[in-house]
Parts: sequence; structure tokens; C-alpha cells
Amino acid sequence: MTTNPLKIGFIGLGIMGAPMAGHLLRAGHTLYVYTRGKLPAAIAESRATQCTHARGVAERADLVITMLPDTPDVAAVLFGKDGVAEGLSTGKAVVDMSSISPVETQAFAARIEALGCDYLDAPVSGGEVGAKNATLSIMCGGKPAVFDRIKPVLEAMGKNISLVGASGAGQTCKVANQIVVALTINAVAEGLLFAARAGADPAKVRQALLGGLASSRILEVLGERMVQRNVTPGFRIALHQKDLNLALGAAKSLGLALPATATAQQLFNACVAHGGAGWDHSGLVRALEKLSNFEIGQPASDVGR
Repeated sequence: MTTNPLKIGFIGLGIMGAPMAGHLLRAGHTLYVYTRGKLPAAIAESRATQCTHARGVAERADLVITMLPDTPDVAAVLFGKDGVAEGLSTGKAVVDMSSISPVETQAFAARIEALGCDYLDAPVSGGEVGAKNATLSIMCGGKPAVFDRIKPVLEAMGKNISLVGASGAGQTCKVANQIVVALTINAVAEGLLFAARAGADPAKVRQALLGGLASSRILEVLGERMVQRNVTPGFRIALHQKDLNLALGAAKSLGLALPATATAQQLFNACVAHGGAGWDHSGLVRALEKLSNFEIGQPASDVGR
């Protein structure tokens, strides 16, 4: 792959996939797209070509990118009827930017490589904001030569792009990322909830914390969502639950104890029980609010009334 315009296929045009595909178009690439849902307006109005199935994308493109919710979705798109594998020919490449099972990723890579094609797992972090601003962190697993050829394409969508190791390593890195993100969301939520209940202005507390050691991207972006009580999804709780299930399942097989991760998952479960599967993952704060019978933004003097 080079920085020259390429024929790229993009499958999965959701909250993050649509802006990522848009960046590829703006970089001058020819785009072939497929989605099971409604084609986003920005893509429909662009010069991208819509295909009727994943096979058609693979037949037309030299590089196929997938950005899908979960492991079974990737398996179906790659190897199901009219899937990507049916449209591939020798020398093409598949880049999976979904967040899925590292073990299954290794199997997917082997099947694609057996067809004479290259495979790179390249999950991302940065959420909707990172997707829109082309500032995603991209964690890759695969062969160094394949990474080097595909990296210029990834640079249209992200800033921090790293080869972590062999196939599956990118997904392992993403699972680790999601553990850290979940625990940091929990920490930010507890800190802001404590401040609000103690009578401080949580917005001002958040601003003050941004200047110290507690500062983080999560405090900056998701902390603001908590203060504003905005659960419109940038990254849905249901998807973060999926990632933590991968973490906890792998931890069990590795004989690891991840107690804080398990607690974060239980808080997400509580959100889902209150209808929050589609909330932004910053909505974890609402589980803590239910446990405390107090909401950020509620005057501390109102407690018990």
C-alpha cells in the first residue's frame, strides 16, 4: 500500500465507521461500501459506491476495512454467504478495525492468508470524537511488512498508530485499553459524585482536576458528559460490556484476577438493567447515582427531601 489513491472497501458505517470512511474519501481514495443498515447521509451523498454485499466490496477493492460491533459480525462478513472471502483474490488485504476476540482474530488471519491475502487487526481507541477528528489511536497486530504498507491508509484516520505484535496482538492491546478506560470512567464518576454530594460544583471540580495528576482524556471528555448528564452514545455501554467480557474471559483462562474490571462490568450491568444498554459508557455514573440515591447536578441540600 502507498500514499497513492487506492481502491478501498469499507464495511460497517456506524457511529465511528462513517466518519472514518469519510476521511478516506477526503484523502483521495476510491471507496466501495457496504452496510446492513441505512447508508449514512454523508456517505450516500459522497462519491463512494454502495455495494449490495460484502463480496462485491472485496471484488472491487484492493484493501477491505471492516468496522463492526462484535466477533460474530466480523466472522459473518468475512466468511459467510456473499462474504469478503468469496470476493478476494491473491494480493489483496483485509484490515479489521473492530474490537473483537484476539483468539478468533488469529484464526481469521490464518484463513485470509491461506487465500493468498494479507491480514491486519487494527482496533481503535478514541471514540466518536477521535473518529470524527481523525485522531484515533490504532493498535495493530500482523506482519511488519503488511503494517508498513497499510500504515499510510491508517494515517488518514488516526494519529497514534502502533504495531504491537503478531496477529491478535492489536486486539489484545485493545482489550487492555478497555480495561483501563472502564476503570478510569469509574474513578472519574466516583470523584465527581463525591464532590457533588459534598456540596462542591462538579463542573468546577472537573476543571480544577484537569490541571493536576488526575487529568486524563476521560476526565476531559467523559467527565464533561457526566456533569452535563449527556448519555447520547459516542461509545455504547453494550459495546464496552462486550469488551470487558473478552477481558474477563481471557483472565479466567490465564488464571488472572481482575477484580476492579469485574466491578466495572457489574456497574455497566446495573445501567443495562435500567434501560441503559444504548447509553454512552460515561453513563456508568448513573449506576453509582442509583446506589447513592444522589445525582450529579442535584443540590446536596435536596438529599432526603
